[in-house]
Amino acid sequence: MASLSTGNPSTQPNKWKKLGKIFAIHHNGVDYYPGYGLDPENSFRPNKDLATIIAILSGHKKSWGMAYWFHSANSFLGGKRPQNLLHTRPERVIQAAIDEVKAIAHS
Repeated sequence: MASLSTGNPSTQPNKWKKLGKIFAIHHNGVDYYPGYGLDPENSFRPNKDLATIIAILSGHKKSWGMAYWFHSANSFLGGKRPQNLLHTRPERVIQAAIDEVKAIAHS
C-alpha cells in the first residue's frame, strides 16, 4: 500500500522510525508498525501528527508502552482510544499525550 522498495521494503520504515516519525514494536526479530500511524491520504506515509505525539511520550514510554497508550481507552478523550482519533482529532490526541506525561511526572 505504501509502494515501498521491493528490494528491501523495511528500509523506509526503519528510516521513519529513526527520525521519530513512527514507532515499532519489536517482537521475535521483526518490527511491527502501527497501521493507524500511517496516513492513507498521503500514500500511507506516517501521520504528520504522530511525530509530535512520539516526541511527547518518548521520554516516558518505549514502543510497547506507546502501543498500549494508543490502544487503551483514554479518560482525557472521553473514553475513546487515541488510535481512533489520530486522523480525525489529532490536536485532542496531542493534548491527551501532554496530559499523560503530566500525570506520569506527578506520580
